[in-house]
Order: sequence, then C-alpha cells, then structure tokens
Amino acid sequence: MKHVLRKSRYLLLLLIFAVVNAYGQVQKAEEEIQAIMQKYDAVGLSVAVVENGEITYANAFGLKDVESGTKLSPDDIFRIASISKSFSATAIMQLVEAGKLSLDDDMSNLVGFKVRNPKYPETPITLKMVLSHTSSINDSQGYFTLDAINPAKNPDWAQCYNAYEPGKDYEYCNLNFNMVGTIIEKVSGERFDQYIKQHILDPLGLYGGYAVDSLDASLFTTLYAYNPLTGQYTPSPSAYAPRSEEIRNYVLGYSTPVFSPTGGMKISAPDLARYMTMHMQKGKYKGTRIISKKSARAMQQQIAQNGYGLALTTETDLIPGKTMIGHTGSAYGLYSAMFFHPKEKFGFVVITNGCSAPESDELNKLLVETINSLYQTLVK
Repeated sequence: MKHVLRKSRYLLLLLIFAVVNAYGQVQKAEEEIQAIMQKYDAVGLSVAVVENGEITYANAFGLKDVESGTKLSPDDIFRIASISKSFSATAIMQLVEAGKLSLDDDMSNLVGFKVRNPKYPETPITLKMVLSHTSSINDSQGYFTLDAINPAKNPDWAQCYNAYEPGKDYEYCNLNFNMVGTIIEKVSGERFDQYIKQHILDPLGLYGGYAVDSLDASLFTTLYAYNPLTGQYTPSPSAYAPRSEEIRNYVLGYSTPVFSPTGGMKISAPDLARYMTMHMQKGKYKGTRIISKKSARAMQQQIAQNGYGLALTTETDLIPGKTMIGHTGSAYGLYSAMFFHPKEKFGFVVITNGCSAPESDELNKLLVETINSLYQTLVK
C-alpha cells in the first residue's frame, strides 16, 4: 500500500511539473511573440500550433482594428491571400478523383478559349502546369478577369506568355489560379465559392469562404498597408469588397475571378490550421476524408525547381534542419503563412494584418521569426 501511495505521489509530481513547465513555455512563447511584434511594428497577429492532429495552442495578439481599438481574437477572420490557392487545388483533386478531368488535360479545352504560348504553339499548356506555375503564363495583363488572356477579348493577349516553353520554367502567376477557379465551375456545374464551401469547408466544420456577403462582417480583421517612407499604416477596406454588382451579373464558368480563387479565402487562423492538418494527414481530418492519399501526395510533391508543387511548396529555409510544406500569402498589407512537417506531424499558421517587415520574394521575417519561436518553445 505504501508503495502504491509513493507511486501515486510520484506521478502527481510529474503531472504538476509537466503542467508548470508547459505554462512556462507558453509564457515564454508569448513574450517572444510580443517582442517580435514590437520589432516589426505589427498591428495584430493570430497564431495556431498543431501537433499530431490537434491544435495545441492558438492565440491572438494586438489589434483587429486600429481606429476602434478593438483587440484581435482567435475567432476573427482574415483574407488570407495566396494560401487560398491550395483550396482551389484541393477542389481540382476532388474532381480528378471523380473522373471529371485530368491533370494532363489541355487548358484550352478546359477554359473554353485558346490557351497557348504563341512562341510554342505546338506545346499544350496542361492543368498540372497551371497548378504548379510552370505554365509560362504571367500577370502582365492583369488577372482580375479572364479577358486578360482571352484572345477574343484582349488584343495584347500574347503578352500573357513568357519566352520559355511551357513546363520548362517557373513564374508565380495569379492568373493561373483564377483560370483554375473557372475550371472548377465548368466541370462541377457549381459556383466556385459554393463548391469550396460545400465540398471542403462544411465537411471539415470550418467557418470561412470566398463570398463576402455570406460571412459575418463583424469578424473581418482590418488589413493595413505599411508605407516604409512615412512609417504610416493605411487601412485596406477593398480586401473585403463584396463585388455585389459583379455577382448579380455573374456568368458561371467565366466570371470566377470575382471571388479571387487565387487569393480570396476569408478564414480564421485556427480554422486554417484545421484545414492544414487535413493536408498534413494526407487528406483526412477527424474521420472526414477530403481528398485521397494519392491526391495529397501529388499536391505536396515538388514539381518546379524551387520546390513548388500543386499550390503547396517545400521550404527548407523556414526552420533550420526541417523540411516544411505549405504556402504563404501577401496582399493589402496582410502576411500569412501555413506550414507543416509531414513526417513529424507538427505545423503552424501565422497571420498578421500589418507589419513593417519588408515585402520580398523571400519569406516575411515576422512570419519566419514567429514560426521559429513557436517551434523552439512549444514543439521542439
């Protein structure tokens, strides 16, 4: 009996030590986050940490809206910019699994007008090339409407193509994914925003979407563009423009860029972390399978020389010694990151609605430092 009591006390002490240690690590993480925010003049920051399929930490810091002084909450939602592309790619993989299209399909047949690099007229531009930014298409003519690349609508359509052969090089291109959204509509017969909601968000139990009018506007986090010359922040209300007139005159299979499949998802950091966990677990979350393991592996596989796959990219410089998979976003002053380690089963979502860390082709420094702090304090 004494032996049992001693063992029970020992286990209780271990539990108390673990709880105290965990609390200390959380406190350390939050102190470091506050310091990083101060370093880069961050307006607000929302973070989520995932380990072994569960969110182990989620919190929000700073302001949701400067003008009203409203504090940021973990439930507040952001327009997450280019992480949105992975939702479009996930939808495409669902349609591939349903036998409704193939990654090797010719884009010309899919979108309903000629999609060919005039310098390489015999080389088909495939759906896989578009999803991996190896299509040779660029954004020089814009990407807010498909008219930019439609030969019947734009006399300068040829400027949308680079000098290299499709499939031979990489250039990040938003127009690629606004065309992808169009394909989702044509193949499924459903409006893009509704398809994503019904086939990805709802099955995962996530609150978010592409249609502004379908969401609670009180949850929108104000995004702030930073001017490095003046040190001033300017709110970006257009990030949540409802586009009501365009939607009233919507043409299914052509008007899709209205919802910005390339960058228009609105979602909170914790819900984005749940979506990320689905990809980390090869297409399944909490018993719900969104895509097959084969499709999940295809999305994560490196295609372009820089590590980009199908709307997910491989990063070796994010956390020293760790190969991470995910995506970043940048628009209207917002910076976002969603990255996971597929084998060790941990991941991070970090979103700021404005900071002074400079925009560049490299990862935003605030995001990198925050992710590394969360890894060192809460995961490692």
